[in-house]
Amino acid sequence: MATRTHKLAQPKANRLSYPDRRSVYWLDELPPERTGPHTKIHLTPRWSELCRSKKLHTQVTLSPIWEVSEWALRAVPSKRLCSLAQPRAPAAGWEPECPLLVPLNRATQTAVATARVSRLAQPKRRQVHENSGNKSKPVSLTHLPCRASAHTELLSTPKQEHRGFEGGRSVCWPVSRAARSFVAGERLLELSVPKARKALFQGYDPYVVSRAARSASPSPRIQELSLPLPRKCSSK
Repeated sequence: MATRTHKLAQPKANRLSYPDRRSVYWLDELPPERTGPHTKIHLTPRWSELCRSKKLHTQVTLSPIWEVSEWALRAVPSKRLCSLAQPRAPAAGWEPECPLLVPLNRATQTAVATARVSRLAQPKRRQVHENSGNKSKPVSLTHLPCRASAHTELLSTPKQEHRGFEGGRSVCWPVSRAARSFVAGERLLELSVPKARKALFQGYDPYVVSRAARSASPSPRIQELSLPLPRKCSSK
């Protein structure tokens, strides 16, 4: 027991007395001194293996023609293999593509166009205005201007001005004698004064209670809401 007591009574070694400390962790002994200009690194077997250069394998070019084995020449295909080797049949409703130039039948070649089809086959003739530069196109007789109807003439007539219309007012007009001798009243002078702008909450007192609020009486609903909840009231 005395030995244990003497051992615990010994002061602890000062680990901070080493001036050259190479690690932030606690060291039980002073780190070994450097003997060379740099740190020596010992390679592990794995590092040495990774440092070796890779061997280049030359690609062997195989011939596109190879010999067929004797067993392959004597092989007999099964029924399943023969069924898989058959080409897939087209669908039931499949039809071959229509050729680009379909031959016309004799009835189509000997058909005679009717008067209506001949009239529809004629190109439309567009009306050429007098001011247009292209005058080579013929003017169609069906698109010539015809006499307008009475309703069209009525709509094309410009709207007449009202009888009481006086026209635009002149920029300068004479001022009457009554307006020049007019005297503004107090109310008009008061309204003509510009409104004074105040800052936000300027002159506002939040602690002032209005007279209406002081004379107000609460309603039964407000009195009911102001009472505490029954579950929070302790029974005495």
